[in-house]
Amino acid sequence: QVQLVESGGGLVQAGGSLRLSCAASGSFFGLNAMGWYRQAAQAAGKQRELVAVISSSGSNYYADSVKGRFTISRDNAKNTVYLQMNSLKPEDTAVYYCNLGTRVQAPGNYWGRGTQVTVSS
Repeated sequence: QVQLVESGGGLVQAGGSLRLSCAASGSFFGLNAMGWYRQAAQAAGKQRELVAVISSSGSNYYADSVKGRFTISRDNAKNTVYLQMNSLKPEDTAVYYCNLGTRVQAPGNYWGRGTQVTVSS
């Protein structure tokens, strides 16, 4: 059974940094693209916003809103994907979700429970 567990969220001031981690169960991790999505409280009920994707080969995609500030990476030996978030802005405040099997066009079927990131101004 697939399990994705996010960690690393918290409260940070604008301009600060956080590093999110997502640990995945199973031996299939290295074969799948991974992604990070987010959902702000004011967007509850709406589609989650794609933040970044990393393919099984390590190529990346970023939403325009985070380009140059966020970096996605993966460690296949640890079955873990990371999201380094720098120069955080209040509008980055959201629950961040890890996703397995992500494509730019659509998420994969497996989600973590999310980790809250709050950026104060």
